[in-house]
This record gives sequence, C-alpha cells and structure tokens, in this order.
Amino acid sequence: MLETTVAGSLPKPAWLAEQERLWPAWRLEGAMLAAAKLDATVLAVKLQEDAGIDIVSDGEQARVHFVHGFLANLDGIDFARKTMIGIRADRYKAEVPTVIGHIRRKGPVHMAEASAARAHTRRTLKFTLPGPMTIADTIADEHYGNRAELAFAFAQALNEEARELAALGVDVVQFDEPAFNVYMREVADWGMAALERAAEGLECKTAVHICYGYGIKANIDWKATLGSQWRQYEETFPVIARSSIDQVSLECRNSSLPIEVLSLLKGKDVLVGAIDVATHVVEAPEEVADTIRRALAHVPPDRLFPCTNCGMAPMPQAIAYAKLAALAAGAALVRKSL
Repeated sequence: MLETTVAGSLPKPAWLAEQERLWPAWRLEGAMLAAAKLDATVLAVKLQEDAGIDIVSDGEQARVHFVHGFLANLDGIDFARKTMIGIRADRYKAEVPTVIGHIRRKGPVHMAEASAARAHTRRTLKFTLPGPMTIADTIADEHYGNRAELAFAFAQALNEEARELAALGVDVVQFDEPAFNVYMREVADWGMAALERAAEGLECKTAVHICYGYGIKANIDWKATLGSQWRQYEETFPVIARSSIDQVSLECRNSSLPIEVLSLLKGKDVLVGAIDVATHVVEAPEEVADTIRRALAHVPPDRLFPCTNCGMAPMPQAIAYAKLAALAAGAALVRKSL
C-alpha cells in the first residue's frame, strides 16, 4: 500500500553526460558510451533502492531525451534534416528530426537498459516510453500529413517495443503524454485511441503520465498563465477513466490541480505527484505526507502510489535523490498512520 515510484527520468552522472541539461551532450562515444549507459542504469536503480523507492525505473539513463531516445531506432525519420517547430502549442521552439517515410521499428530500442535494470533489482520495475500523441507533437512531419495518422504509426512501433519490454520482465510500461494537457479535444477524438493501440495486448500494468513538463523556465512560465485552478483535467479524466489504461500519473505537489478531480479517475490507480521537480528545495517528509493525505480523500489507499510530479533529468543529482528519500519517508509516515 502507498508504494512509491518515480515519473521517469533521473539525472545522469557527470561522467556520462552534461549536468542539469534537458538535452545533455554525451561525454563518451562508441562502445564506451554504450557500456557507460548500462552502468548508469544500474546505478540509478540502486540509488532508487537506497532512497527507499518501491517501484524503480531505469531513470532513462540511456536516452538523450524522453522522446528522441525512442526515435533513434526507427525507419522513416531523417535525423540530419532538422526542422524548427513549436512544441506543445508553441510553448517553446526546438529543432527536431523530420518524418520522411513510413514509420517502422528497425529492432529493439531499449532492450539493453531494460535487461540491465531487470537483472539488478528484485523490486517492481517500471519502464517509460513516450506516448504517440506526444511524439507526433515533438517531431516534424513531411510524410503523413495528418497528426492522428502519424500518432497511430508511432503507436504501432511503441506497441512492438512495449510487448518486448513486458516479455523481459518489466512490470509496468508507462507512456508519457504531456500533450494530453495541451490538446484536450484531440485526446477524446483520437489521442486516447492511439494510446490504447500502443498498449494493446500488454499483460503487464500500463500507465499514462500526464504532466506540465520538466522544471524548465518555458514550462514554469506557461503554468503561471493557467489560472488559479487547472480544471482541464475535468475534460480528459472521464476519457481516461473509460480506457483500458491501468494507472494515471499526475502533478499534484505545488500545483493548481483541484484535488477533488481525482475522484473522476475511479477504478484507476493514481500516481500522485508529491515531489515538485521545478524547485531545488527538498520537501520535508511531512509535506509529502500532506499531499498524500489530501489525495486519500478521493483515492482509495490501495490505488494510490506516491510519485514525483515529472521527470528529474535537468536537476542536480544529489537534490533529486534527496527528494526521492523524502518521498519514501513521507509515504512511510502515512502508511504508519493507516
């Protein structure tokens, strides 16, 4: 009960990549880089265990970015043809690769790090993949000409990858869909259907992570424009509640989410973000416990999983793991009281 977990990415060690960067440059090349990525994966798993996290992840140590790390082993994408596009409804600009042909997975993308993580922990293992709507919003398209069709093409590739991860022993496959917080109407029109296609046939637990993004300035500034209450969830939660996805990961700590809207997710596991990734201030366990207790008014304790708000990749490593220890300690306080 109240098992803790992380939303996804964790900081990479200094010997692997640039520090406190969302798109860090690798410090190694070739075979040395490939080996170092696996070393960092095992280290991330062990540091999560030391912090007291119950459901651990690979920390996305082998990926330069949560979306583009998956794209690296797909046909139909020209990484040399960079296009400047607006991401998340022009919240920020980025140079991204371009889709020039049919999307097809060349082979396993994340098998190596998933296998390494599975071999080095006996705890429940979660592995994150970008969701199809979010990928379609984070790449330029010169082939499909239709965002929904593009998303379903990625959903097919994601499903192949997810099935292989489950076969390796991954217990939870989570799809990251920050785009669900931007294109609410499209979630109902085709976004949820594309996500369910990505998760089709999986026998492990499935999750969707819906957040306001990493703790970078563009996201922090955007959240400041959303008003005193973030009520767009009232549009998307009923759609998610009717879906086949098992778990929903949300941003709750220091957010304007009206906590009562969690009741719209009845029947789902709820991963309650109790750690703010937009500040370097480490939460006190009592603050974590307070977030959990407020959520418990709307989510049964056997369906509530204390979590981080979002990925922590751009954060200093020491602060990130101190926050994870606070998450575990706060959950323990509430667990004891129950």
